[in-house]
Amino acid sequence: MSNARANGFSTRKMLESAILIGISLVLNEFVTFKAPWAFGGSVTLGSILPLVLISWRWGTRQGLFSAFVFSLLQMFIGFKNVTYGQNVLQMFFIAFLDYILAYTVVGFAGILKNRLKNHLLALGGGIVLVCLLRFICHFFSGWLIWDALWPNAEGMYGAVYSLIYNGGYMLPETLISLVIGLLLFLPLKRFWLGEDLA
Repeated sequence: MSNARANGFSTRKMLESAILIGISLVLNEFVTFKAPWAFGGSVTLGSILPLVLISWRWGTRQGLFSAFVFSLLQMFIGFKNVTYGQNVLQMFFIAFLDYILAYTVVGFAGILKNRLKNHLLALGGGIVLVCLLRFICHFFSGWLIWDALWPNAEGMYGAVYSLIYNGGYMLPETLISLVIGLLLFLPLKRFWLGEDLA
């Protein structure tokens, strides 16, 4: 590959990633609805899917980098939540578990792309995997940090409350992302697979 073509690919990769990160931010902040069954947690309209697409088109390394950038932007937007920690250690773990780790793991969404022959199965499995990893991060944050800061008003054991709260919005979030992702895959297959980059 010539230097000019390599530079063109690099520029396109960064530009696409920036645009898709921006779309994820918009979906995460403005296209949401409350999940009253989850004590008020919010569900988005597949806000992780643009990050999933980056991982599929450009590989896991670019997917992780883009998801990490997204996590920092999310933390900046929700920085008030971080400051609820009563000391530096609590603030660090809120930032790490609820933002940095929870969203960076989305970059692993394309990890099954070249491991499974069935692309729909690979995409679905990748979405479920990263949503599960994200849920685990939020669950431990809710149980170990938030419950210590503000024990829930329902008087539930912290782990149970965190399971209901975080599971209550992450389950529909996963299902919505799964359905939209699979529906978009076939008509946009060449973009998911990066065939337009050849």
